[in-house]
Amino acid sequence: QVQLVESGGGSVQAGGSLKLSCTASGSMYSRYCMGWFRAVSGKEREELAVIRSTDGHTRHDDSVKGRFVLAQDNTKKTLSLQLSGLKSEDSAMYYCAAYLLRSPLYVCSLEWEDFDDWGQGTQVTVS
Repeated sequence: QVQLVESGGGSVQAGGSLKLSCTASGSMYSRYCMGWFRAVSGKEREELAVIRSTDGHTRHDDSVKGRFVLAQDNTKKTLSLQLSGLKSEDSAMYYCAAYLLRSPLYVCSLEWEDFDDWGQGTQVTVS
């Protein structure tokens, strides 16, 4: 079982930047997909970006492509999401999540229903 902890959230002005981090502990999957989602109160979780452990391939939702950049450190213990050009509509609780990749032939899902392990979230507020 994997434990995920997010950090780096805060309050910024429109147009500003933040770097979010997700740190994994416990027994990580041998091969996996890990990514970031966000949720506004009263709305469903929205996919942002994911990375595949086997080759480091990333996928980004079209709504944030070019503004949000996903990166993983060399130990694969920490996954970061660099946020830039922030807008008021980016205000949300941001979550890190992961699931076992059943086959290296599969691409990583961008659907929150497919993810099994979740962090507690970190709040981002843009004014």
